[in-house]
Amino acid sequence: MKIDKVLEKIKFDEKGLIPAIIQDEVSGEVLTLCYMSRDALCKTLDESKVYVFRRSKGKLMLKGETSGCIQNVRKVSIDCDGNSLLFEVEQVRAGCHEGYFSCYFRQIDKDGNINITAERIFDPKSVYKNME
Repeated sequence: MKIDKVLEKIKFDEKGLIPAIIQDEVSGEVLTLCYMSRDALCKTLDESKVYVFRRSKGKLMLKGETSGCIQNVRKVSIDCDGNSLLFEVEQVRAGCHEGYFSCYFRQIDKDGNINITAERIFDPKSVYKNME
């Protein structure tokens, strides 16, 4: 893929980031919303594995580098304004650091209650030992 050609079409925000929706290629389920820097996007396009810019840590990271739950990129789309991306991925194991397939495992009902609506795939305490 000609990465320079792609970068010409991308509108990064004032912090140098672009939001990226990550979606399971098979089910169509949205797994997460993350942010990518130029470096994260270039590594993602080059290696076909999702890299993100962790705003809370101020650094580039491979999605799943600690847990092994990587996301293999199958398709990339850009929105009409060039200011957000959509990645269809093969999700390995779980996409959420809390151990669920998707980060959207909680639903809000009409009374404002939050209910867990999915099964946990792994216990994050056993995967993220010694992590903050």
